[in-house]
Amino acid sequence: MEHPILFLDVILGKFGVHVPPHVTYSWLIMGFLVLLGVMASRRVALVPAGAQNVMELIVGGLEEFMVEITGEEGRAFFPYIGTVFLFILFCNLAGLIPGFLSPTSNINTPLALALCTFVFTHYLGIKFHGVKYIKHFLGPIPWLAPLFFPIELIGHVARVLSLTLRLFGNVMGEDLVLMILLLLAGKFLAPLPMMFLAVFTSTVQAFIFTLLSMMYFAGSMEHAH
Repeated sequence: MEHPILFLDVILGKFGVHVPPHVTYSWLIMGFLVLLGVMASRRVALVPAGAQNVMELIVGGLEEFMVEITGEEGRAFFPYIGTVFLFILFCNLAGLIPGFLSPTSNINTPLALALCTFVFTHYLGIKFHGVKYIKHFLGPIPWLAPLFFPIELIGHVARVLSLTLRLFGNVMGEDLVLMILLLLAGKFLAPLPMMFLAVFTSTVQAFIFTLLSMMYFAGSMEHAH
């Protein structure tokens, strides 16, 4: 949710630096995730406890879920899926904090993430199948290939739009509802129930984006029929 006063804009403004808010808050969240990773790696114990236990539960559960969809080959690119999930999750949640902005409420951030998934999907297809990956675009019958090829291209490009607009639309709509409730009620506690719902939907949207990415990866790795 874009608040009237964004603290990073205020700080950068004093130095005469003007950077789009969705970029600065993306940097902030990336820096936070790097710091979180460094701190977590320094305190790893054989018997997990506290925050390590929670993180292992989240990461381990997400990895096993991905393996069920993509097979054992999926473990090799789980770092991408895990990073995207955590980045989107924290981006979505950032807008719930006064003075912060959800980078995913700007269409450029979901578009960049969708393009990364798009490129990585076809990288995996070429890596697993080489030149034969083209068969994924030609359909089951050779003489129908000229018809199937443009249809398949449009379908793959539509994936980018689907990932982008789904994430952007849900986060933007969620932030607008919270802002309207806050302005109408004039009290911080009035939209509190909606904020709890926003935490849930933010997590769901991060999961849906990564789930669709997993399915696209699995489709690119399987043999064309």
